[in-house]
Amino acid sequence: MDFQSLIEPAAIMPALKATSKRQVLQEMATKASELIGRPEREILETILGREKLGSTGVGNGIAIPHGRLPGLTRITGAFARLQKPIDFDALDEEPVDLVFLLLAPENSGADHLKALSKVARLLRDPETVASIRGLQDAGSIFSAMVRSQTRNAA
Repeated sequence: MDFQSLIEPAAIMPALKATSKRQVLQEMATKASELIGRPEREILETILGREKLGSTGVGNGIAIPHGRLPGLTRITGAFARLQKPIDFDALDEEPVDLVFLLLAPENSGADHLKALSKVARLLRDPETVASIRGLQDAGSIFSAMVRSQTRNAA
């Protein structure tokens, strides 16, 4: 699975203003709706349902909310760099400023897990995370993500 098949520059919000976890997830559902043509409410309910099982705030200022949608044809991602970190109920109890939303087809099974793993590896790389936090536009953030995947795949 190629990283570039998960996200495109149009799916990146480089300076999202949000004051709560719910607001971040709402904004990300709106962006995902624009990308995949599915109702925003359906996307939001899916990711909120997953959050009820346990926070997707994985630590180090990073969250990876995700969910499966019936009828979705491919795994799709959206990314937000928040203007100010927010409480996300993260495992390390630290505020979150980088959020990667991942939506997968309902029966994606192992592919969904592979995509989650790929995103987690990307956001675990300190050099990539520092770079993303310092960039101001979607194209630059996208390029940093792709470079990191290429570098780490070698």
